[in-house]
Formats: sequence, structure tokens, C-alpha cells
Amino acid sequence: MNIELVYLQLYAYLMKYLILLFFSFILFACGNSSEESIQITQPQKINSSIYGNSGFKLPVLSENARAEVIHWGAFEDFEEQAKTINGNNIESIQNKSKLMVSHIDSIMKKIPDTLNTPIIYSRLIVVKTRTHLLNQEVNKVHLDSKRLQDNFKELNSSVTHLMIQINEKMEKDAIDLQRIDSEKKELEQQKQFLDSVYKAELEDQKK
Repeated sequence: MNIELVYLQLYAYLMKYLILLFFSFILFACGNSSEESIQITQPQKINSSIYGNSGFKLPVLSENARAEVIHWGAFEDFEEQAKTINGNNIESIQNKSKLMVSHIDSIMKKIPDTLNTPIIYSRLIVVKTRTHLLNQEVNKVHLDSKRLQDNFKELNSSVTHLMIQINEKMEKDAIDLQRIDSEKKELEQQKQFLDSVYKAELEDQKK
């Protein structure tokens, strides 16, 4: 009888243990399911902040400058992105800065002879550097808002100075061309005057 009693006690203890283990498993499974449900249904946080200067405007190129850059590879594509990259969210800035990097790299490969001056080339180098830095900053895992804003200021400034230099170069060329044309007309007038004097002298000699 003692042995049977021991077996019964062991059996009862084992059943209690199995029941406890079973309910513990159920509770654990339910807990994980709830956490997964919360993780799935929780909306992903998106950075909707706006960066750059929403009021930024590039200098307008003169007619002569526009006629020169219109055939300059991706220049106008770069110009368009530079005009519209300010005042956007991170995702849009990432896309636009990527395009600008591609465009500025293309622009640097072949500069029109008319615009290939040391000062314009140096401005292009600065613009290229600022474009790449902005693209790197906006794609960092841990975004530094202040540094991104500083990069925007530097990029805007560099592109502005490039546009100004292109306008000034074309204006100087127009002035030089006008001066050469004026000098040419003056020489022609002088020649016509000398020719008329010479003819008059010949007429006097015939008399």
C-alpha cells in the first residue's frame, strides 16, 4: 500500500507540473503574439520636417548666358534641381541631391570654351564639392539637422556665385565685342575719309 501511495503522489505531482507548464506556455505565446501585433500595427515614424531655404531663388541668367548654357550638357537639369531642392523633406532632398551629383559630374566633363575660364572653373569645383557634401549629409543614418542646414547654405551660395560669374563673363564678352565692333567701324570710317581725300587730290592734279 505504501508503494501505491507513493506512486499516486508522484503521479499527482507530475500532473500538476505538466498543467502548470502548459498554462505557462500558453501565457508566454499570448504575450509574444500581443507584442508582435503591437509592433506590426504601430505606424512607422517618418521624418516630415522641411529643410533648406524655402524662399531661395537663383540669379536669372541673361539672354546671352542662357544661349550659351542651353547646349551645355546637363547644366539646365542641374539648375532646375538647384532651384527646387530647398524647402523639401528628407526623401525628396535625397532624390534631388542624387540627381544633382550626377548632373554636376556630367557638367564638369566638358565646359564650353566660352565659359572655360579659371574663375568659372573654380566656381564649378566649389559647387561640385558642396553638392557631394549635401548628398552625403542627407543620406547619413543619424541626421544632423544643423549640419544639413549649413550644407544647404553653402550649396545655395556656391551655385549663386557660379550664376553670377557666368552672367559677368557673358556681359564682359558682349562689351568686348561691342568695343571691337566700334573700333572696326571707326577704322572703316577713317579709311573712307582717307580714300575721299586721296580722290580729291587726284582730281586737283588733273586740273
